[in-house]
Amino acid sequence: MSKNLINRRVFTAGTALAAAALAAPVLRAQNRPEKTKLAIAVGGKASFYYLPLTLAEQLGYFKAEGLEVEISDFAGGARALQAVVGGSADVVSGAYEHTINLQNKGQMFQAFVLQGRAPQIALGISNKTLPGYKSVADLKGKKIGVTAPGSSTNMMANLVLSRAGIKAGDVSFIGVGTSAGALTALRSGQIDAICNIDPVMTMLEQKGDVRVVFDTRTLKGTNEVFGGPMPAACLYAPMEFLQKNPNTAQALTNAIVHGLKWLQTAGPGDIIKTVPESYLLGDRGLYLASFDKVRESIALDGVFPEEGGKTALRALASFDATLKADRIDLSKTWTNQFAARAKARFKA
Repeated sequence: MSKNLINRRVFTAGTALAAAALAAPVLRAQNRPEKTKLAIAVGGKASFYYLPLTLAEQLGYFKAEGLEVEISDFAGGARALQAVVGGSADVVSGAYEHTINLQNKGQMFQAFVLQGRAPQIALGISNKTLPGYKSVADLKGKKIGVTAPGSSTNMMANLVLSRAGIKAGDVSFIGVGTSAGALTALRSGQIDAICNIDPVMTMLEQKGDVRVVFDTRTLKGTNEVFGGPMPAACLYAPMEFLQKNPNTAQALTNAIVHGLKWLQTAGPGDIIKTVPESYLLGDRGLYLASFDKVRESIALDGVFPEEGGKTALRALASFDATLKADRIDLSKTWTNQFAARAKARFKA
């Protein structure tokens, strides 16, 4: 082999290594979140509905992705959404169907990582004020507690009522939140029925305060109520935010999917050790019983089901006359581009 050929090979190899060394920082820079300090608005953070968000926070997964996240808790999903629309938060941890309602109003928001593959909402009738309840028709003229007006619990109540020929104006919806206030409202007789999430519903159920008549805490129950897969809790944000901050969106998605992966093998004791003590509402046993009821409804890998958007649109259109279903572009209400990468990375 000639000396010139050896020199050329050494030079070529050296040039390639130098190029790789120069490219590596550039690639790392491209993956670095564009926005490292973020505000996430959530409605009812202590509920199982948002357990993946809590896990990502408590286990340090947001920090591991280079993010400094501030989570603001509101009484319900509708109020959390208002925080982002008003500019005081960047991202919502909320129900997927809000992206459809927003597009209907000309505001483009997109869901980008799924936390719940079933709504986890149950409708219970008060054994105190409606002991003789026989059918949904008995709710006409009654007071129904929801997490907050306009929230996903309000949406499900509307869906159930509409099928019985009852309009939203035929009942009184009262916002009761997702924790102790909801328990008090039902037990004191302030409301006749409650449409809420866990652990509140299991606590009321086990103490004999309510009789659950519609239940989407399981995949089977969800299919019975909605007629198909119904994406629930997710992270969603203005499309403009996602377009400007794709690496930030990927980092957020990674943290949530990391939490979902952890949850796949976590036991009840692991959950108790990880969530804040206040989430237990003073009863560890009932909290764990609630977790057992909703476990299958929590997403496995952050990926949205292909038919989920159609199910949500069909449900909303069934009771909301203002929704122009034929004008909704469902492909813009959700994306799996970030979740697919996170799923591959964590083998979720």
